[in-house]
Amino acid sequence: MTPVRTIVKFTLVAAASMLVGFSHAAPLPSPPEVSAKAWVLMSYGSGQVIASDNEHLPLAPASLTKIMTSYVVGHELQAGHIANDDTVIISENAWGKKFPGSSKMFLNVGDEVSVDDLNRGVIISSGNDATVALAEHVAGHQSAFIEMMNSHAERLGMLDSYFTNSHGLDADDQFTTAYDMALLTRAFIHDLPDTYGLFKEKSFTFGKIKQGNRNALLWDSTLNVDGVKTGYTSKAGYSLVSSAEQNDQRLIAVVMGTGSTQTRTAESKKLLTWGFRFFQDLKPTFNNKELAPVRVWYGSPANVTVELGEGGVITVPRRQRKDLEHKVYYTHDLEAPIEKGTTVGKVEWYLNEELLTEQPIVTAETVEKAPWYKNMIDMIWRPIGQWFNSQDWSPEPTKTN
Repeated sequence: MTPVRTIVKFTLVAAASMLVGFSHAAPLPSPPEVSAKAWVLMSYGSGQVIASDNEHLPLAPASLTKIMTSYVVGHELQAGHIANDDTVIISENAWGKKFPGSSKMFLNVGDEVSVDDLNRGVIISSGNDATVALAEHVAGHQSAFIEMMNSHAERLGMLDSYFTNSHGLDADDQFTTAYDMALLTRAFIHDLPDTYGLFKEKSFTFGKIKQGNRNALLWDSTLNVDGVKTGYTSKAGYSLVSSAEQNDQRLIAVVMGTGSTQTRTAESKKLLTWGFRFFQDLKPTFNNKELAPVRVWYGSPANVTVELGEGGVITVPRRQRKDLEHKVYYTHDLEAPIEKGTTVGKVEWYLNEELLTEQPIVTAETVEKAPWYKNMIDMIWRPIGQWFNSQDWSPEPTKTN
């Protein structure tokens, strides 16, 4: 990718008066020490990892697997392939007695249960039996459902995850990472807000048996936690994926492999509290000259308007906005047709000369291929443009005023 220009300035959403008085960068407190095999704190708005340790270490997922199970079910509901009021007849595979000593919904063979109840049984009660019932209803048999789980994982970029069952009980070939669980949770909240709302429900009653949600942070009045999922097996230890929202900012915390239910709760709260205290989401704005339309050879239109991807959000340490620097790069030699949302460049953000994050620059519209008779000039000028673009140079970081 070859740079074409450097953006000279940008304006933050916050008022400039808020920056007065910070002539030097405020010290950024280090992340808390977290007693877990792996953990990650991610901004929902930007997708940036704020802090982490062993975030790509493959570990047994335990019931965190059920986040993917519910994600698949949610997509099938959204697509209209199944409905909440569908009646599911419980097979012997989904019989509660098949899961002794583990969490279940206490289903019996032959029970007629709605998809809505089974979904709550998975999300709130963490029912292993309910996951099997849903898998069979969605895909006909468990193996096909597991293929769907892994297909979604691949699509979402969960590069270090593989599922072999729908419930998360220990299996040799089943694994995930703290980063992948954060990635999945971010997609869940964005793609399936209605289904995600079930994660904050504190209890569920089925067959006169009331079970409470095991996510203790739902009862914590100091945080606005609305999910997500606990997990435990002897191999995995105690894990928790949690998400909270504060002042229009949402964070996702994942801790995996802690030593107790109390520890997973305390460490998750520690991460969320630290993240909200010291980081914020911002939307830098650019004028039309700074994010100028990009030339597309043989295109109609000939120049395509662009915008920042990922919602244009970046996550930065509080009180250090003035210390941000950035570089802008564009991809040269674009040729029609080009779909809307195609990445054609990037903005690199730096803090104290360290790369903080990158934002993709994407096309804001579709570019069709123009008729041949309109492309005669392009056929002449394109080789000249390619020669100029081959004279590579690198922009200097631009300081924000």
